[in-house]
Amino acid sequence: MAARKTTKKPNISADELKQYYRDMLLIRRFEEKAGQLYGMGLIGGFCHLYIGQEAVVVGLEAAAEEGDKRVTTYRDHGHMLACGMNPDGVMAELTGREGGYSKGKGGSMHMFSTDKHFYGGHGIVGANVPLGAGLAFADKYLENGRVTFTYFGDGAANQGQVYETFNMAALWKLPVVFVIENNQYAMGTSQKRSTSTPDIYTRGEAFGIPGEAVDGMDVLAVKEAGQKAVKHCRDGKGPYILEVKTYRYRGHSMSDPAKYRTREEVQKIREEKDAIEHVRDLLLAGDHATEEDLKAIDKEIKGIVNASADFAKDSPEPATEELWTDIITDVAPQNA
Repeated sequence: MAARKTTKKPNISADELKQYYRDMLLIRRFEEKAGQLYGMGLIGGFCHLYIGQEAVVVGLEAAAEEGDKRVTTYRDHGHMLACGMNPDGVMAELTGREGGYSKGKGGSMHMFSTDKHFYGGHGIVGANVPLGAGLAFADKYLENGRVTFTYFGDGAANQGQVYETFNMAALWKLPVVFVIENNQYAMGTSQKRSTSTPDIYTRGEAFGIPGEAVDGMDVLAVKEAGQKAVKHCRDGKGPYILEVKTYRYRGHSMSDPAKYRTREEVQKIREEKDAIEHVRDLLLAGDHATEEDLKAIDKEIKGIVNASADFAKDSPEPATEELWTDIITDVAPQNA
């Protein structure tokens, strides 16, 4: 692929730029491997890949601070890796193994890490949005200065519970950033066929919630917008909406042949807008890295991903009795 023309020098250090490159590349190589394991029958149920959307979570995690929370929907592997969850535990969970983050019981859609303040991917469209507001409510109550990133898609943006949540978040000035990952297709329906407004973030205006649209294929643009949104929340001004316009290269899930769009459309985005290639070009154009340096990073990342697949394969399936753990908690009766 020919290098893109880079006219504007980013106001960022070479080390930071390399880190974003590594983080996005880890997500892509991990998802490619997950797709392979799914094809081999090692991942059951549904599996939604994040390939193409890597700049969204990497950019926003660059704007986050320790203790900030995140909750998302089912296309969630990238969010897990971006917030620092171990690839071994993520891949083991995808394959339903004991070494997974939810002990093999959650699979692709439902895994959590309280250590990394990751409160899950959720399978019901739009249902995670009020959960994100609830997390933000707790932080406001505790006055701890934390912010919650609540991710959902362009399809979920049409769900009624989203607007109920907007209303309460604005009313109570909750420190929550609503992140609409607009990848142009709600399952198989294009945004222009399902959404009455060209820009979804403007729907917050009815509730007095400010927002903006962001180029989700540019990790630096996402980071800059994220910093603005986070400051708004930390300053006690209430919620903020970021509509991050991105694009997924694969189907809605692994079972989706994606016949609702052309190969030419996907290829055009890959060639002209790919987020990883954009950072690669910045590194090369700024003499921050050589081709050999970037090949070495790719080799290292592939090693990490292959090791996570080996860990998953070697981890045993959970014992039958594990089905009954973490389901019910006995609570001592309160004195009258």
